[in-house]
Amino acid sequence: MEKLASAKTCFKLLQVMPAVQLAASLPGGLGVLAPPLQNMIQMQQVRHRQTKHWKPEFKRLRKLKFVKMDLPNLREKQEDISKEEMRSRMKERGVLPPRPWMERPFHISCTGGIFEAYVPPEGDGKKSIISTSGAKQKLEFLEKKSKSLMAVRKIRSYEESFSTDEFGSEAQDIYIQAHTHMAAKEKYKIREFVSERCYPEMMHNVKDKTIRWKFLQSLEPPRVVHARVTEVITKENQFAQVTVRFHSQQMLAIYDRFGRLMHGSEILTKDVLEYVVFEKHISNEYGKWRLHDKIIPDWLPAKQPAPITYRLIEDVEEEPPKELEAGEEAKQLESSSEQPKEQLQLATPVESRAKPSLSI
Repeated sequence: MEKLASAKTCFKLLQVMPAVQLAASLPGGLGVLAPPLQNMIQMQQVRHRQTKHWKPEFKRLRKLKFVKMDLPNLREKQEDISKEEMRSRMKERGVLPPRPWMERPFHISCTGGIFEAYVPPEGDGKKSIISTSGAKQKLEFLEKKSKSLMAVRKIRSYEESFSTDEFGSEAQDIYIQAHTHMAAKEKYKIREFVSERCYPEMMHNVKDKTIRWKFLQSLEPPRVVHARVTEVITKENQFAQVTVRFHSQQMLAIYDRFGRLMHGSEILTKDVLEYVVFEKHISNEYGKWRLHDKIIPDWLPAKQPAPITYRLIEDVEEEPPKELEAGEEAKQLESSSEQPKEQLQLATPVESRAKPSLSI
């Protein structure tokens, strides 16, 4: 059996000679050394820095972490650069040349008014169909119905579930929600039920006022009386407007900031006949029906203004100066000249006056 060399002799030999010569000098080679000493002798000198990553598998990815950038020359003036050089630099960076005008995107969410507005027949809601005037109104309505049918067909090409019979109840819900939010002054929630054109008209002069509004009942079911479709700018941008007739009972009372009643009453109910226009951007996939405007016919009498109270301040009227005659003016001057003489006599002291002399 081969003898193992002692550890002391191995350490001394490692300090003096390299591992290769040591292995050759030892009898039996490296096999005679202990396993830990064998690992120490097999260590070789590595000719690279010790900061290198232990796993060079992701060397390429680590390299991509560092990006070389061309820093701009801040001392360079724009005036000194020629047009050709500027063009080549912009082309290299993929930057488009600046335009002399400014372009800003804009979105058309609603139209600016009513196109081909419906004209309500005079005396609607008061005249019966049996009378001659009522029958005449019914005949005029049938004549205008052809254009509305074409518009309804166009709406159905974008919205398959649209129906004139069911739209009345849907429009009534939108109408109630819009007026409820207006009375509560919820300016953010009302925008879901009102178009951008109708919003300022509904919320105008609402500040510093208390509004009490209620929709009590429908005297007649709401019905579609008019429908139109139009295009804005392009043929693909389509807007639809539907006019709905509402005949209902409502309650309205408006109070000013001091709690004084300005208009209406919370006790009395009134029959209201309205023609309300609803609009939808049918080209938009997420478009909704919203309250757009109300039709006020020309034959409708003007409403009386609200009784506003004011503070009454009585102005004191000053009497104009009277004109004096010639004789009265002379008397007034004489009296004014006598007054200073009397004042002077009263002003002189008693001692300065001459004393009466006594005769003996």
